[in-house]
Amino acid sequence: MNRSTDVASEADPLVALRAATASRHAALDAGLPIGAPDASLHDYIAHLILLRTWLVPLHAWLAGFADGPQFDHAQRLARIDADLADAQYASPDTPAGDPWPAAASPAYRWGVHYVIEGSQLGGVVLYERLRERLAPHRLRYLKGDDGGPGPRWRVFMQALRAGVRTPAEIADACAGACAAFDRILELRADARTGAA
Repeated sequence: MNRSTDVASEADPLVALRAATASRHAALDAGLPIGAPDASLHDYIAHLILLRTWLVPLHAWLAGFADGPQFDHAQRLARIDADLADAQYASPDTPAGDPWPAAASPAYRWGVHYVIEGSQLGGVVLYERLRERLAPHRLRYLKGDDGGPGPRWRVFMQALRAGVRTPAEIADACAGACAAFDRILELRADARTGAA
């Protein structure tokens, strides 16, 4: 293997984040009923409630920082609430959960943003699979932006690579991403046991 390629890969935060979160990502994807071939509207509603419970505290925490990543997630929450309303579900109260670190570094927050931004990428595939079966529900959250998630993801990747450069920053970003995955996995487990 070429040593210069190894060094370049190690210095790329996106490569490091994918590697650090791969097992968590696989565990999450394997256990989501919305991804099953027979996914129902009930599964979609449960998925939205899980995401909302995860995103609301994250959104509030991330909004408290003036440095580092500055990506607005309000539209995602609005789409979740609109889809819940269409299905005649009130948006649930969201428990605060474990507090996120008040002094988190920008790199740590970039890692958290990586998970949030990445969560939208698979939505388009699910939207295409479910839109006819779950019609007339509009599945706004899964559909996302009119242009799809690609343009926003490209902007995010450029900003991530500019904001996370050193080995210490990359390690911190990986810690943030793992914490974000751990939280949603914990929420999913709580929902299954009725603890959430």
